[in-house]
This record gives sequence, C-alpha cells and structure tokens, in this order.
Amino acid sequence: MTIGQIGLTVSDLARGIAFYRDVVGLPLLFEAPNAGFFDCGGIRLMVGLPHRGREGGRRDTIVYFKTADIAATAAVLKEHGIEFETDPHLVARMMDHELWMAFFRDPDGNPLALMCEKR
Repeated sequence: MTIGQIGLTVSDLARGIAFYRDVVGLPLLFEAPNAGFFDCGGIRLMVGLPHRGREGGRRDTIVYFKTADIAATAAVLKEHGIEFETDPHLVARMMDHELWMAFFRDPDGNPLALMCEKR
C-alpha cells in the first residue's frame, strides 16, 4: 500500500480551497461537492467540509491508503483484527475510473481509509 490521499477538514470550503491553491501554491486537481482536491507531489490532498453530524465538532485528518485490490486488502486487514466502519463501497464514478473506499480506525481512534481506483 501507499498513501493515496490525506483529507483535512475545513470550516469554510471556499476559504480552504483558496488558501491551499493561492497561498500554499498547490495545483487544484478538481472540485467536488463539499471538497477540493490538490496535487501534493503525487499524493492527493483533499480539503473538505465535515461529515454530517461533525459540524462544529472534532476535525479529523484522514490518511487514505491506496491499494490495487480493495476487497483483498480489506480481507487481510480483517484477518489481522481490523473492524471496518464501512466495507469497501463505490464512492464516485469518475470519467476514467470508479473510486472505492472502506473506512476503519487505528487503536487511538484516528480515522483511516482504504482507497482503490478501479479502471
């Protein structure tokens, strides 16, 4: 596995996108509802609004581990005792691939995810 994406939660999406694009100088790859995606040296940085129910609460940083076979990787992690909050599922259909994810947490409760770009 490699790191495919890191997600940061922001309170104001337009301000967050402007900061990372115009101040930090990261190339904006694309925008989606509630998020902007940047190229950070080959690792994607997602800047997004909090998930429902998290508004005004704790802001999570999520590390997304990229894998070629999300089902097989999830199965191995389950064998090692990982309990997934969501099993592998389709998140978005892009022009040239489908984006699949599965979410879990480390022993300290930090959110982590598997991601797979199925072509």
